[in-house]
Amino acid sequence: MIWEALGSALVGLAAAWAALRWLPRRFPSRTMVLATGPSAGLVGGLITRIILGPGHIPVTLVAALAVGAAILSLLVRAPAPRRSRTPRVV
Repeated sequence: MIWEALGSALVGLAAAWAALRWLPRRFPSRTMVLATGPSAGLVGGLITRIILGPGHIPVTLVAALAVGAAILSLLVRAPAPRRSRTPRVV
């Protein structure tokens, strides 16, 4: 069980790192993202283990990735509005 928990946390950390590399300016805080990823992966992995039982390691890791990505998506901010380059005539 400890290896599944560690693997789930590492999958969540990898998802957080990938999210920061892909959309660095859309997240409020780098520290918050890097803390949320492993936590969400761990929760997803443990819930999956409770539901399925032991012996389903690949499914547990996929579920950890899915829950981690879902929770990280809640942290994404909307993009800043684009400014028009043409001057406004009043």
